[in-house]
Amino acid sequence: MAYVNADVKVNETNFLASSHYISFTKQVDSTNYAVVTGKDGRKVVPAGSVYPTNDAKAIGITLDEVDVTNGPQPVPVIVEGYIKSKALPKAPETTAITALKEIKFVDKAAE
Repeated sequence: MAYVNADVKVNETNFLASSHYISFTKQVDSTNYAVVTGKDGRKVVPAGSVYPTNDAKAIGITLDEVDVTNGPQPVPVIVEGYIKSKALPKAPETTAITALKEIKFVDKAAE
């Protein structure tokens, strides 16, 4: 189901360290740990969030920001690639880094 809303400006930080990555579509909803509620009441999962949880159950990193105010939404989840760890909205936990075997985390200073 598509939702039509007024244009909203979104500022995203580039956390990709390479243009080569593999992602799969997953579904996220407003119960996700990473949901941020904005001043306008919209519930958003930021791009660069560890999915589905920031722990040993992690399977990837969300590629895009997704608004889940009106219900569950699809989101691309990176399962393989190079990520700038310091550019993510929240640092991945050690257990999440271990679980994300095909994702390599690099520091901005290492570029």
